[in-house]
Amino acid sequence: MNQHLSAGHTVEVFYDGECPLCLREIKLLKWLDRKDHIQFTDIAAPEFNAEEYAKTPTQFMDEIHGRLPDGQWIIGVEVFRQLYSAVGFGPLIWPTRLPGISHALNFGYHVFAKNRLRLTGRCTGDTCNSSAPERFTS
Repeated sequence: MNQHLSAGHTVEVFYDGECPLCLREIKLLKWLDRKDHIQFTDIAAPEFNAEEYAKTPTQFMDEIHGRLPDGQWIIGVEVFRQLYSAVGFGPLIWPTRLPGISHALNFGYHVFAKNRLRLTGRCTGDTCNSSAPERFTS
């Protein structure tokens, strides 16, 4: 597992490749990323090891993570800001930083993140898990 961003990448995104809604956005970003600025890391891939990044699998599953070239971690809505800036939508990002809009986006994302397994059909009753539950129990 590569712990550093490859040359030319401006952001790395850690996404759940087993989440249908997440994959839809990742596929769009891969299509938009014509200059190869984004490094995509699937946390559901068998070879992914959260400990190599000094994080737990649960941290990665709880909300989207990103990493900048200087090693700084970003989470939640800020990851999407960086991703869409990387594919050329930077000028459209500034409104998402305005206080009212920013708070609404953060609230909406946290509601989604907390419920995404249920929303994507990966829960039965009160139990939610990925297709590799042993990897996501710590």
